[in-house]
Amino acid sequence: MWCWRRAGQELQRPLRERLLLSPGWGSRAGAAASSLPSASPGGLYDALAESAPVHWAESGLVALQAGTGLPWWLSIVCAGAALRTGLTLPLAAHQGHILAKLENLQPEIENLAKRLRYEVSIREKQLGWSEKVARFHFRKNMGRIVSELYIRDNCHPFKASLLMWIQIPVWVFVSIALRNCSVGAADSEVLAVQEQLSTGGTLWFTDLTVPDTTWILPVSLGLLNLLIVEIFALRKLELSRFQKYVTYFIRGLSILMIPIAATVPSSMALYWLSSSFMGLSHNLLLRSPTFRRLCHIPRTKSDSDTPYRDIVSAFYTKYFLKK
Repeated sequence: MWCWRRAGQELQRPLRERLLLSPGWGSRAGAAASSLPSASPGGLYDALAESAPVHWAESGLVALQAGTGLPWWLSIVCAGAALRTGLTLPLAAHQGHILAKLENLQPEIENLAKRLRYEVSIREKQLGWSEKVARFHFRKNMGRIVSELYIRDNCHPFKASLLMWIQIPVWVFVSIALRNCSVGAADSEVLAVQEQLSTGGTLWFTDLTVPDTTWILPVSLGLLNLLIVEIFALRKLELSRFQKYVTYFIRGLSILMIPIAATVPSSMALYWLSSSFMGLSHNLLLRSPTFRRLCHIPRTKSDSDTPYRDIVSAFYTKYFLKK
């Protein structure tokens, strides 16, 4: 616990005084900043880069590194793991709870739809409705019935999207905060961190302020994201047309992230990679029957007692047994 008390003490001091600077860092940081591309003046990106959430993310990263004493590369990995585990994992479990309720509700919705369709057909004959009018009344009453069921079971589909509305902004804020620190943005309070990041890497990416020229981090990121997409797609071998379009779009986005990750500072690519790795781990964890019971996620018809064996089997069937 001493490291967190130290981090709290660090936050009470001015940000610039927390940074351990070497003599002459200003001239070297200025020279490095001038050699790296910066955002064009004005516009939405500049406003976002100077926003309060981004500065909070910068301060949090600095406090984490100063409080733990870890090298910067490991601090970035820990930040990604902490955000994913402490913030998005509970939301992912909540999402699983909502989706399980929705799945269990489908048989009841189908039965009510059959009854309503029968009643509408009777009224259609009695009142001489056209097919268009009958369809209108069916959709109107069916929408009301489904809404009442969502309220009854407290499982409106919008609640399942809460994870996305929180995870994406956090990912964006932390990414921009790391870029500010890496390029020594003139308006950033953490200009001095650039000096530390330039020597805070490891292995082949010792300088976290420049892109990974080996493309190992970007390619690893792309492969990891593609693996997440494929595991999701393997939940059902037969996807709807909309699900197929979404899957293709995310696959394309995962591939597009490879050249993007190759042009940003290694600190950002490392954060993206660690965040995706934790996302994959959590997705697999949420398949575990034991963990689902621990989170009180209702059991559904599609649940399996051997989810990991099923994933391997479905992957093998889809990619190696095609005729």
